[in-house]
Amino acid sequence: MRREFKLPDVGEGLTEAEIVRWLVKPGDEVKIKQIVVEIETAKSIVELPIPWDGVVAALMADEGQTVDVGLPIIAIDTAEPGEPAGGGAAGAAAGAAPGEAIKALADDMVPRPPAEGAVEPGAHGSPAPKEERQAVLVGYGVKTGATKRRPRKAPAPPAAAAPAAPAIPAAPVANPSRVEVTAHPAPTRVAVLAKPPVRKLAKDLGVDLAAVTGTGPEGSITREDVRAAAETVTRPEPRPARAAAPAGAEERVPVKGVRRMTAQAMVGSAFTAPHVTEFLQVDVTETMNAVARLRAMPDFADVKVSPLLLVARAVVTAARRHPMINSSWDEEAQEIVVKHYVNLGIAAATPRGLVVPNVKNAHELSLPELARSLGELAETARAGRTQPAEMAGGTITITNVGVFGVDAGTPILNPGEAAILAFGQVRDMPWVVGGELAVRKVTTLALSFDHRIVDGELGSLFLRDVGAMLEDPLRMLAWS
Repeated sequence: MRREFKLPDVGEGLTEAEIVRWLVKPGDEVKIKQIVVEIETAKSIVELPIPWDGVVAALMADEGQTVDVGLPIIAIDTAEPGEPAGGGAAGAAAGAAPGEAIKALADDMVPRPPAEGAVEPGAHGSPAPKEERQAVLVGYGVKTGATKRRPRKAPAPPAAAAPAAPAIPAAPVANPSRVEVTAHPAPTRVAVLAKPPVRKLAKDLGVDLAAVTGTGPEGSITREDVRAAAETVTRPEPRPARAAAPAGAEERVPVKGVRRMTAQAMVGSAFTAPHVTEFLQVDVTETMNAVARLRAMPDFADVKVSPLLLVARAVVTAARRHPMINSSWDEEAQEIVVKHYVNLGIAAATPRGLVVPNVKNAHELSLPELARSLGELAETARAGRTQPAEMAGGTITITNVGVFGVDAGTPILNPGEAAILAFGQVRDMPWVVGGELAVRKVTTLALSFDHRIVDGELGSLFLRDVGAMLEDPLRMLAWS
């Protein structure tokens, strides 16, 4: 029996994903829960397991292709009782090349007329087949069958503006049973098959979906159809051709996956929350000395100890002292949600774009546990394996721009958070100590915050507390 595995929603509300890498090929035997493909969503790379035992009949999407949720991506031949897996047409497809396998799969799916005398399911009182939901191991899957819509009610005829005139007797008809009536059919409304993201794109581009011919499954309209229609409508008059750039002088990088999600999130945050940024230069000589001493301790022998560890501890401690900085704005309820826990986000630059995983309940961790969590977080992010759950639920964020040799910046808030701290590079600088000039280790802290929640006083107190703990790490013990 041939079964198609459809791209599921992996629990983050996505509408599409890109096929990154297939781990199987046509003809391979697979076992239930075996990982068969890696997909890239707008947030991370996710591995998908197969929910059946069987033989791969066809790969229905290429690597690098973007697929909508609910569309089949792989066909599996599963064995019926007494029948080996891959029998019949499925077996032929399994051993064929990818293009031939897909063709065989398509031929096998062509609807055929029922045999003479056969009764279709649900006809003449026969019981209709029970609707099945595809078994999936990730997300919620998609119901089989075409989309059904409720019938629309016909609009009621408008009320008469004046009293009806007296009825006029109709002329006699020779044969009342043979009266001819000229009917004017009501205008029909064509149903448009398009997913909500496609409808939104059409609205943004000013495209009438009723005038677009769909090229997707069952005639549904895709994003490409909408963009093509928009280009046809808004294509400008031809201009004089400009000289082409020399070969290799330009490069175009597709914006997709994490980069696209990051861009959308940053634009939404920048134009939703009123940002304010404050700066503070801090003498961190004692912090650097403390880092060197921690590295020599047996408790930190198996973890990386860096200045970021003590910055993280200082932020967690200051957030507990000033809870309003660790909150979010609920626009719908018009409420401020104060978090009495700290999920500490660490912005990480990866080849796939910027990700912000967070350490859950960082306020409950000891310093060695926090160091271990930060190390695991960074390693997972560099490998591109950060999962959506690891980036969800953050309450406050640190971005370490110092690793790039930068002193400071004006960071944009992670959506849903009230504050983000930028930690600049540590440099040797002249500093006044006890009335005398000395060379000290100095860094710049930059705190951006949502001015709807955090006013200047609260932002200044929080930033000053973080700076004070980095000037004298013993304060972390006193304020914890």
